[in-house]
Amino acid sequence: MAFGWIEEQDRARREAGLVRVLRPRPASSSLLDLASNDYLGLARHPEVVEGAASAARTWGGGATGSRLVTGTTALHAELESELAGFCGFEAALVFSSGYAANLAAVTALAPHGSLVVSDAGNHASLIDGCRLARGTTQVVGHADPDAVRKALATHDGPAVAVSDTVFSVDGDAAPLAALADACRAYGAGLIVDDAHGLGVLGDGGRGAPQGAGLAGRDDVVATVTLSKSLGAQGGAVLGPARVVAHLVNAARTFIFDTGLAPAAAGAALAALRLLVREPERAARARAVAAELHERLTTAGLDAVRPDAAVVSVRAPSAEEAVRWAADCRAAGLSVGCFRPPSVPDGISRLRLTARGDLSREQIERAVRVIGETRP
Repeated sequence: MAFGWIEEQDRARREAGLVRVLRPRPASSSLLDLASNDYLGLARHPEVVEGAASAARTWGGGATGSRLVTGTTALHAELESELAGFCGFEAALVFSSGYAANLAAVTALAPHGSLVVSDAGNHASLIDGCRLARGTTQVVGHADPDAVRKALATHDGPAVAVSDTVFSVDGDAAPLAALADACRAYGAGLIVDDAHGLGVLGDGGRGAPQGAGLAGRDDVVATVTLSKSLGAQGGAVLGPARVVAHLVNAARTFIFDTGLAPAAAGAALAALRLLVREPERAARARAVAAELHERLTTAGLDAVRPDAAVVSVRAPSAEEAVRWAADCRAAGLSVGCFRPPSVPDGISRLRLTARGDLSREQIERAVRVIGETRP
């Protein structure tokens, strides 16, 4: 029977407690949301919503084609210019998702004969980019610049190191300055995924590369998503203009993909302008994360100290993590549940989003529910 092997895999998943299901959410809910990646609480901000609606009224429901055919609008160019300027890079290129942006950056910048040095804790999109790249990938220990140096020392030819700036599972930050030093010592490029840094780290939310003094360097490329702090959809690659021009001609997820929908571009641009006017939003998100961590650890929970806006709480097992998240939901709190194979270290967790718009009362409520429902 075609696809008969699916049943066997399904049984294995169920026995391991690793079955995933879709749960459509309503437009409005009484649940306190600590599960989304809406770090600054902008997804429903009136200006961001109007940015999306205005763009749809002006440009229509879709981009209508590849960016190289009909899918590039003046709105896309405006977003790219302002995003590059805000983050401190020479140029930017917008994609239909952050996943597509990561695939583009890694595959187009790691040609045949090159070496890709990838952090063991990288996001799946970076891992897939390494798998699709024509270069050879070497995975090194998590957040270990010395391991990156050793790997680069073994290769004679083009090379890049690839890392998240903030790792999505535990919310820990990569040692960007040390990674950049290692790359520069061996003439290698550095590609960093700032999905969880943009809007939270750096001066007024300008991102982790800007905060580490790496923005605008000719050997550093950053990717971002527009779907987290900016509350929209899509992704972008930021870097030197020559790198962006190369991606236009070589990145398959740019050349063969339909352009980002105008509504998403309009929403992201509105959110970016709002962040420029209200830079304090970034510091607030970090403060909420720090308070969540302090309260959770005081309550005796195994919470990991956050470097940005992600706070994770360790669970005893995958099954108990699922049950814990379900009990939180029943008590009115929505939290993320990370478990294998989504976590590189095999440890299951509740993953909390420290949204910058959370009140003190909401933080207290979240900690109380998590503590009362712990396994």
